[in-house]
Amino acid sequence: MDQTDTLAEIDHSHVTFPEGLTLDCGVTLPELTVAYRTYGTLNAERTNAILICHALTLDQYVAEPSPVTGKPGWWDSVVGPGLPIDTDRFFVLCANVLGGCMGSTGPRSPRTEGGEPWGIDFPPVTIRDMVRAQKRLTEHLGITRLFAVIGGSMGGMQVLEWAATYPDAVFAAVPVAAASYHSAQNIAFHEVGRQAIFADPDWQGGQYWRTGRIPARGLAVARMCAHITYLSEQALTRKFGRRIQAAPKAAEEAIGLFGDMFEVQSYLRHQGSTFVNRFDANSYLTITRAMDYFDIAAEHEGDLAAAFRGTRTRFCIVSFSSDWLFPTEESRAVARALNGVAANVSFVEIATDKGHDAFLLDEPDFHRTLAGFLSGCAEHAGLAE
Repeated sequence: MDQTDTLAEIDHSHVTFPEGLTLDCGVTLPELTVAYRTYGTLNAERTNAILICHALTLDQYVAEPSPVTGKPGWWDSVVGPGLPIDTDRFFVLCANVLGGCMGSTGPRSPRTEGGEPWGIDFPPVTIRDMVRAQKRLTEHLGITRLFAVIGGSMGGMQVLEWAATYPDAVFAAVPVAAASYHSAQNIAFHEVGRQAIFADPDWQGGQYWRTGRIPARGLAVARMCAHITYLSEQALTRKFGRRIQAAPKAAEEAIGLFGDMFEVQSYLRHQGSTFVNRFDANSYLTITRAMDYFDIAAEHEGDLAAAFRGTRTRFCIVSFSSDWLFPTEESRAVARALNGVAANVSFVEIATDKGHDAFLLDEPDFHRTLAGFLSGCAEHAGLAE
């Protein structure tokens, strides 16, 4: 079973908007499909909805097993009954981003009804385009104002875009391990990953799906490169150090050095090999470029504070001390901009050695911060326990 067939077999919950969507690049998608999942119950007033925005390679399966991998939901330690995002109290919604490969319109979608996929010809999208698609979904569900929008990494970028583009539709915003723009270093890491995909002979000029192939080696290298940035040096040393293990027979020729490899090599190879079975290469290119183009200040003549002038949204900005992909200083810059326009903002740096991925891991201080902020906001919003 090849990757394309595996992803195509899944019937995701979705809504289709036949009027399509006009993108920032000027192209109009003739039809827009948004795949999503929900947890909890929407109250009669439709005021208890929390939108979770997922990171680059995640999806809408926040608190339930993935239909592709069978693994638990990527935030099932945070979303659920009695957890920081309490589904006994809140209605939780998460949509696969525009350009994704888990049911929302993207490179795998047919260009015309019954036609071939867009593939590499899928138009460039922005973080704001992703947010516009999510806004269509919330309106379809009858939600005019979200109680909160929450997300980490690329999800945090979406949170900031929501607050800037639709301030009256967001009561509270929690951008986690994010920034108001993608740095040159981050763009550089993404470009290395993209070039690895392009260099794979199975890339086939982006039309790999025509022959049932996938650029598995290139996509695996892209994932390995990106995954290094999600961890800290301390986390890598704690987990692997310089320990050596015997290489699997299949890897001996490629590894050399008498067939042995460092444990960290084995870990990265595993990350790469499993990734190619759950993600589409053209979607990876589309979404990484969307992150690279993200720069809220640029949309406001270089003035980040102007993006939030007059906002009534309550903000809780969270960073992690060992995150070098989105370092704390970038979160502080957002907090300073919000303070500059007298916004209601709190900021916390969580001390941890787990790196950027800390928001996905067992981090009690982060969980307490999130639960406390949401509880306080719910009280101000008049949401009953």
